[in-house]
Amino acid sequence: MTTHAQTQAQTQAELYAGRKAVITGGTHGMGRAIADRLLAGGAEVLLTGRNEKNLEAARGELEGARAHVVRSDAASVADIDALAGTVRDRLGGIDLLFVNHGIAELAPFAEVTEESYDRQFAVNTKGAYFTLQRLTPLVRDGGSVVLTLVGGVGTGGQPGMSVYLGTKAALWASAQTLAAELLPRNIRVNAVAPGFIKTPTMGVAGISDEERAGFEEEGNKVTPMGRNGTTDEVADAAVFLATGATFTTAVALAVDGGLMQGLAPFEHP
Repeated sequence: MTTHAQTQAQTQAELYAGRKAVITGGTHGMGRAIADRLLAGGAEVLLTGRNEKNLEAARGELEGARAHVVRSDAASVADIDALAGTVRDRLGGIDLLFVNHGIAELAPFAEVTEESYDRQFAVNTKGAYFTLQRLTPLVRDGGSVVLTLVGGVGTGGQPGMSVYLGTKAALWASAQTLAAELLPRNIRVNAVAPGFIKTPTMGVAGISDEERAGFEEEGNKVTPMGRNGTTDEVADAAVFLATGATFTTAVALAVDGGLMQGLAPFEHP
């Protein structure tokens, strides 16, 4: 006799069966949580990354008949071109595209260097733009694109994030235009905009463990819901936009515990 739990497990395993997805920046953090969710539901997933340690870990844990881990530098248009060829060869057409990669280098406005400015725009804006340009032709009609932005895009500034927020705001402006251009193919383009999310890097490059802990503590303090979010919560939102929100396009969904909605922070008793 099949139990209710077994039926639920079978339903979960078949939830995304037959669907094919690409996730850039998918070897750790939020991208990895999205990959885990889709693979558990039966999808075939190709995920990219640049960090060799993360790539190796993902290969050891995921690669099989339905998982493909590919090294690709999002700042290199040549790598993006090669990625498009790899996607075409391994998957053919795809149903879901998650453009999740990004870097953040925080500094006060007066201390931002040209090198840091160029590096962040190369990955977050230029790299994402040309990833969309090269891969959306492979998305089947009726498919979906989801970007990862950041809480606060288009709603005001945050100290130390002048360049990072600029990269994501520019990307979102372009993506909204892409959403309009893809309407004839019934392809939806949406985004998740996370706030403080507990990831291995806390979303910031080059900080120490102590600084990372401080960043997490700050998130607990200023987020109205009184805590950092989880990568699974971001994955829930991203996969919903990709597969469930079938009458939604050109929307950035905040996943930030109320941070950018003007709510007062929760006071613990």
